[in-house]
Amino acid sequence: MVKLHRNKKGFTLIELLIVIAIIGILAAIALPAYMDYTRKTRLTEVTNGMGSIKTAIIAWVSEQQGAANLNLADATAVQNTLGITVPSKYLGGITVTADTAGGNAAIQWTVANIQGITAGATLTLNCVGDTNFQTWTWGGTIDAKYQPKN
Repeated sequence: MVKLHRNKKGFTLIELLIVIAIIGILAAIALPAYMDYTRKTRLTEVTNGMGSIKTAIIAWVSEQQGAANLNLADATAVQNTLGITVPSKYLGGITVTADTAGGNAAIQWTVANIQGITAGATLTLNCVGDTNFQTWTWGGTIDAKYQPKN
């Protein structure tokens, strides 16, 4: 009896279709996660800039001798008054306020140029009723998943 040996090389069509389907499913899950990650990474520049401004406000408050108010309406005013260069890549607008007597301060950053985040959304850093300016909380109109944790 003669046995025939068939050379079986390559993949069948169904095997290839299964692999393509698996890759498609993985891509459908990974792509949205990647997009969220890139948005959070871009917002890190915003939060770092706001942290620098917060530190400058604390220094400004400690230099004041008595009640004083700080009202800054744009990045130029922040730079001139507090000596902080505000990164402008994702800046749509910024306002900074502080009241040394009441212990209130707010930094409001209007976000721009981040794909997937509504232009005009705001991220805020607030200090309310703390004359030492040590307790700050995050807020704003930006989606909560992109806001830093308090």
